[in-house]
Amino acid sequence: MMVTKTEETQLNRLENQVDNGGGGAWEYLCLVRKLKVRRSEKVLKHGLSVLNDPKQRSTLGSDEWTLYEQVAVAAMDCQCLDVAKDCTKFLRKRFPESKRVGKLEAMLLEAKGSWELAEKAYTSLLEDNPLDQTIHKRRVAMAKAQGNISVAIEWLNKYLEIFMADHDAWRELAEIYVSLQMYKQAAFCYEELILSQPTVPLYHLAYADVLYTLGGLENLQTAKKYYASTIDLTGGKNTRALFGVCLCTSAITQLTKGKSKEDKEGSQLQSLAAEVLEKDYKQRAPDKLPQLTTALKSLTLSS
Repeated sequence: MMVTKTEETQLNRLENQVDNGGGGAWEYLCLVRKLKVRRSEKVLKHGLSVLNDPKQRSTLGSDEWTLYEQVAVAAMDCQCLDVAKDCTKFLRKRFPESKRVGKLEAMLLEAKGSWELAEKAYTSLLEDNPLDQTIHKRRVAMAKAQGNISVAIEWLNKYLEIFMADHDAWRELAEIYVSLQMYKQAAFCYEELILSQPTVPLYHLAYADVLYTLGGLENLQTAKKYYASTIDLTGGKNTRALFGVCLCTSAITQLTKGKSKEDKEGSQLQSLAAEVLEKDYKQRAPDKLPQLTTALKSLTLSS
């Protein structure tokens, strides 16, 4: 989930307060949980301070068990496996039949590197609840941790068949495909992302990069359009997209020998992109301006 500026400010203020002995550890831990942010070292430190203080712990009521779970996950992330094991044992003793504790035990096996046992545990949990997103994601993470990228792709595709609206999963799959130079498959993932979130410039830019890499006239023309839409969505402030427009235009001109009607119509966009780049470099990196001018001239696009 996205964290707003206000929430981030509140979290940092509370964190500083707790770090400096000003109290509020429980409020901080609750906010970390609510915002689903990753602050494992702080959660481990402050969570243990609450759990190890009988007076504080007694005020939590049933939330004590939620805190044990939160600290267990943070401890695994920090590789403090003894702490994670102790927390999980407390929870198993209190909830002997709990699938939620079963999930923690499977994660502990994964953290130890007991891949086969963890895989069996996750498979068993999924049989009971095939729609558990966390377990599906853990399997992907486990495959990646073992360097088994083809299995990670397989699990991600299966996951996306069930949870098609998970933007982070589409993006992760796209990035894996790009790393394997499977650009057509990556392009499909970015198309899904643009369809579901058409105003996110990052997806337009990544899609344009993939199409530019694929090459060919049609892909280059589409890439140029998506670089242009990135510029539009960022108020003209995306340097990579401005370069993308220049590079696409140069490549298209070479392929069509300047005979395409679209080339002539697009010359204004090229010139504008070059002008904005030169203006931006003058302000922010004047020492690199000569290199930029040379690069743009090599593309015959210098303003």
